[in-house]
Amino acid sequence: MNRPTNLAELRESGWKSKTVKREIYDNLMQALQTGDELFPGIVGYDDTVIPDIVLALLSEHDMLFLGEKGQAKSRIMRLLIRFLDPEIPYLDIPESPVHDDPYQPITSIGKKCIANTPEHEVPIAWWSREDRYAERLAPGTKFADVIGEIDPAKLAHGESMSAESALHFGLIPRMHRGIFAMNELPELDELVQVGLFNILEERDVQIRGYPIRFDLDMLILFSSNPSTFNRSGKVIPQLKDRIGSVIHTHYPRDRSLGIEIMEQEASVELEGQVPVVVPYFMREIIEQITVAARASKYVDHDSGVSARFSIANYRMMIAAARRRGAVLNEKPAVPRISDLGHLYSSSLGKLELDLMGANQMSERQVLDAIIAQAIQDVFQEYIIEHGLAEIGEIFAQGIKIEVGDMLPSSQYADRLKRVPPVWDKAFEVNASGDESIRASCIEFVLAGLYANSKISRSQDHGRIVYET
Repeated sequence: MNRPTNLAELRESGWKSKTVKREIYDNLMQALQTGDELFPGIVGYDDTVIPDIVLALLSEHDMLFLGEKGQAKSRIMRLLIRFLDPEIPYLDIPESPVHDDPYQPITSIGKKCIANTPEHEVPIAWWSREDRYAERLAPGTKFADVIGEIDPAKLAHGESMSAESALHFGLIPRMHRGIFAMNELPELDELVQVGLFNILEERDVQIRGYPIRFDLDMLILFSSNPSTFNRSGKVIPQLKDRIGSVIHTHYPRDRSLGIEIMEQEASVELEGQVPVVVPYFMREIIEQITVAARASKYVDHDSGVSARFSIANYRMMIAAARRRGAVLNEKPAVPRISDLGHLYSSSLGKLELDLMGANQMSERQVLDAIIAQAIQDVFQEYIIEHGLAEIGEIFAQGIKIEVGDMLPSSQYADRLKRVPPVWDKAFEVNASGDESIRASCIEFVLAGLYANSKISRSQDHGRIVYET
């Protein structure tokens, strides 16, 4: 179907003008009635966060997303464009700084065009929903960036400082009829915050002491960490008061959901020249490392531990396994506990230490403690299921086993020839006859026994020795 290209054709088409919030309301209601998935790719929020967002949108509220880093706040804000119309018409005037509603223009140039031009000569173009979203990171943002500034060049041509035509529009006015998001709100300069709460309600603002009216139509979104948002003096109270709804996000409340998010976001190709098979207990350990970090007394709880921590570690673990597979010509490559020794490069810098809790501990020492805790937590669950504690008893016989990230899987089988059949229980954690998978199971059990103080361990340059 041909889209209208002028105002006369637009009126004949029956197109109706709506506010952004009403447009979102109508499309959201339709999605709810048809049972469409509202936020594809968002995991673990079906019963908590998403219902709150839906109610806020139906209330036509501006929103603040409050949560620690890595809780999908920005992703959700970007997904809200799904509830905009695929495209909307606007006055196609090159000199206009905004996408004016053809029926209700807010700029002087748009109003003049409508008043002085026959409708069949008023040009109409179409604005896609993907282009109707803009976001800004608060740190370093100036008033001129998001609201606007007097344009000296226009003043030189005789424009009045109080006239709209003397302005260089910032990002917010340019998103008229769209969605604007401001990340890390507490880091925004107070002067800009004042400009925002005027725009949110009064629809006017002062630029260089001159009042300018912005009759803007938009949905405004914010994001913030709770510790900074709630701290006195970070966000002006009048701005807080003008935010319609506060949406509290959270980390996955179940480890299986965390694993699902980790695998989804890591998007690692496990096939290829050197295919990789990841035992489920290794996925559990990677996610449990993040869970343990969030609970650790050594880590700053106000900062949080992002899902990106799990994602980076998961990718690193697979990379370590794939390297071993390529060097030793082992297919498939299977991650082992010894591969976790490579997590320093993917983990360090992602944890903010609690200076009081960590005391004199380095970040490496904190990470070692967290990994050990994660292995212990996961292993305890497998002990209950498979009775693996019995294996620890064989070490009383003075048995010593050496493992390592670059040790061929075939050598693990040779080492177990001297070990009683009780080791068969180790393979129940991930049943398989594949040597590489069995090697991974062995390392998991050994590391679990060590984490539970059943055996001792010494380590040197990738080689690990477990003994009584």
